[in-house]
Order: sequence, then structure tokens, then C-alpha cells
Amino acid sequence: MAAARRDIAPFLQRVRAFLLGREHTLALRFEDGVADRTQPQPNIPEGPSHQYSANYYCLRDGRREVFPPIDLVQQQKLLEASGDAGATPKSNLPTPGRVYAWD
Repeated sequence: MAAARRDIAPFLQRVRAFLLGREHTLALRFEDGVADRTQPQPNIPEGPSHQYSANYYCLRDGRREVFPPIDLVQQQKLLEASGDAGATPKSNLPTPGRVYAWD
């Protein structure tokens, strides 16, 4: 038990184990408590990005799919100017909730 040499006294170890309700472990301090490093290499199936020659970053960049926000007031004015005077323009733009009159 290599942990006993660098830990606290055996009596205090028993008291600590009783109070914790389990045996105390020092996470990565001792080699015998760590998993072996001789693990086999993972067998990962090939995907669309497994070859560097066809792995273009610009095609996977999420920032390129974001556009600036739409100004709804400007869009509404453009729709009203382009449409007929008497007809209501059909809008596919999202509209906010009820308008509160601040006056």
C-alpha cells in the first residue's frame, strides 16, 4: 500500500474512511491507481473530413452561415413603397408583438 506512506497516519485513515463512508483515494498521485496507457488505437470510421486534401475549412465554418440582422422598419418601408397604394403588401418577415404607445 504505497498510499499509506505519503498520506496521513493509519489511525486517521480509518477515522477518515469511517466519516466519509468510503475509502479515500488520491486521484492521480499514485501510478497503481491510474489506468494503463497501453490502450489500443481507436477504430474510427472514415468521414467527410478524413482526408486533408479535401478538407476545406471554409466549407465547415459556421461563421459564414450567419448574416446580419434584418431591419424590419426599413423592410416594411421598402415593401410599402414597392407595392400598390391601396393594397396591403404580403410580408413574410417576422413581426414583433403588440406595439406599446409611449405617448
